[in-house]
Amino acid sequence: MEYQKKNQTIIARIEKGEEILEKIKEIALKENIKLAHVSAIGATNDFTVGVFKTVEKKYDANTFTGDFEIVSLSGTINTMNDEFYTHIHMSAGDVNGHVFGGHLNRAIVSATCEMVITIIDGKVDRYFDEEIGLNLFKFD
Repeated sequence: MEYQKKNQTIIARIEKGEEILEKIKEIALKENIKLAHVSAIGATNDFTVGVFKTVEKKYDANTFTGDFEIVSLSGTINTMNDEFYTHIHMSAGDVNGHVFGGHLNRAIVSATCEMVITIIDGKVDRYFDEEIGLNLFKFD
């Protein structure tokens, strides 16, 4: 992975064989990012995404392998209990134009991934909401 910081924006290239969430965390910790928006495009050949089942309050995951274009990757970097936290969703299309997506659990880059991280001043922490079953934004 390589990246450059320009003012409050980081432009990153994640390399073939690297895992996207690991690289987001690496950048966030190195740059001390507490709040940011993340977006990316690229290619993956192995990814796992989940869908939150609201009644059961749990994620079901699906793993996909093969040739996929990342058509959308979007989410946030923030904190939970003052520690690094990220919430990312991803959609990827196959050779037939079918798109699969959900909450990103992992994705291995197969060619390249071009990412933009827009740093936002301040901090928004998260808390676990028992009723919903998710980690939600906690506003002061």
